[in-house]
Amino acid sequence: MVDYQQDLLEETTYLDRTVDVIKRELASETDKLLKRKEKVVASRRDMWENSVHFTEDFDRLADLGQYLTEVNTQTANNRLASKRVDEYRRIIGSPYFGRFDFREAGAVYPVYVGLHNVIDSSDHKIYVHDWRAPIASIFYRYELGRAQYEAPAGVISGDVVRKRQYKIADSQLDYFFDCSVRINDEVLQRVLSRHASPKMRSIVETIQREQDIVIRDADSEILIVHGVAGSGKTAIVLHRIAFLLYAGLTTSLCSSNVVIISPNAVLGQYISGVLPELGEENVQQTTFDAIVRTCFGARFKTESREAQIESMIYSRERPGDNVLRQSIDFKGSRIFVQILDRLLCYYGHRVIRFEDVYYNGKVLETRQNLKNRFLENKTGIPMARQLKRLEGMIMEKVRPLQKHRLAAIEKVIANIEEHELEVKSFSRLLSIKEAGLFVRRIHKFTEVDYWDVYKMLFSGSGLFFRISAGFELPADIERIILETKLRLETGRVSYEDAAPLLYLMLKMEGSSLFSQIKQVLIDEAQDYYPIH
Repeated sequence: MVDYQQDLLEETTYLDRTVDVIKRELASETDKLLKRKEKVVASRRDMWENSVHFTEDFDRLADLGQYLTEVNTQTANNRLASKRVDEYRRIIGSPYFGRFDFREAGAVYPVYVGLHNVIDSSDHKIYVHDWRAPIASIFYRYELGRAQYEAPAGVISGDVVRKRQYKIADSQLDYFFDCSVRINDEVLQRVLSRHASPKMRSIVETIQREQDIVIRDADSEILIVHGVAGSGKTAIVLHRIAFLLYAGLTTSLCSSNVVIISPNAVLGQYISGVLPELGEENVQQTTFDAIVRTCFGARFKTESREAQIESMIYSRERPGDNVLRQSIDFKGSRIFVQILDRLLCYYGHRVIRFEDVYYNGKVLETRQNLKNRFLENKTGIPMARQLKRLEGMIMEKVRPLQKHRLAAIEKVIANIEEHELEVKSFSRLLSIKEAGLFVRRIHKFTEVDYWDVYKMLFSGSGLFFRISAGFELPADIERIILETKLRLETGRVSYEDAAPLLYLMLKMEGSSLFSQIKQVLIDEAQDYYPIH
């Protein structure tokens, strides 16, 4: 009992010191924030008053660039100070939730673990370590005994001689207890009970060893988290995102580089509060339906997933009619992906009709040479971009010839006509007309459309069966082909056709819509087909 009272006094004293540090740092950061806001306003005012708003003078543009650099720097500093103020306000009521004492090289260091770092700026003493810091992994992965963690300088080994957990509320210590193997069930229930909410909450206080390994895995390009319903898969991967953003301070990863793909918008709202609770900005959230709408724009009217489910329920009322189910499973399968790849290969080799390119009686490129260049695609450039490169190459050869021809025409006309203005007008019209005719000829083989390619696959069973030779097809494949053809002819895109169309679009054209994305979280991945 005497030992407990002594520990209680020490823990209460440490908590009070930690809260005092947070208060001082909060006051300091709040003061800095006010000053930085003033600097941002002043920098923007200077740029507006002392720089040009539009000019073609390069020197004046350089001056404008200097102002912009200053404004961006001040804005970034302001944002950083604001984030730090929010962090201190968030943790002042409960600065930490765990502690372990780590013995290394004969010395024992107490390490407190919380949501964010708490560092006294006057002497740089660390009072609390962020739960994502490398050393904090010991708290989650090891019990008493030998332990190690990977620091920037290498692997650090030692011994855990104590583990302790806390319940702190309103900057007051409610209770603490030492633990070695597992948390007492009653205490665990008390900790978890506050998470009962229509919004998912942070679970940093109850992360287990296996979960921590998933969260901190920085080596795997692709990571699959598998578990039964309700086992916390989504929560763990959200905490992994928070860890990656924390590590992103050295890898240039920010919230705009991460996207979560959810089955529906409702789940997106449910998980929306986790990252802000952990002190990170919310990342982008989307659904497959939204991706389809973004990529296709207003070109098609695409069936939603909910409408497809309704159609499936209705089809069950017709005994023996499972064509829709077969169509959905088939078009989402790996076999259909391979069929689409064969379709693209067939289209490139057999359908695109290259022609000899000539101008003013001179052959610039032969069709065989153009086809050879197109088929020698060792770097995997999307088909449409590759054809546009060929078009650009052709136009580079035409321009000097066109200028020479127009100059000759102008010279002849100038000997006949007295009015120079009419000569230039005539030559300009001639240039536009010739260019239009030439480009239209080139576009016959340099413009491709994924919509036309997909419709071609279902235009008749002959082509479909030639391309799918050797694959196991659904029993009602003839009916699937016919119904797909009729639907596509009306311009309607069913949900099961959206993914194949999107696949063809990306393979043929590529996309720059998501070029900033570096990390993707796919929630409920089992709900998607291989083609997704």
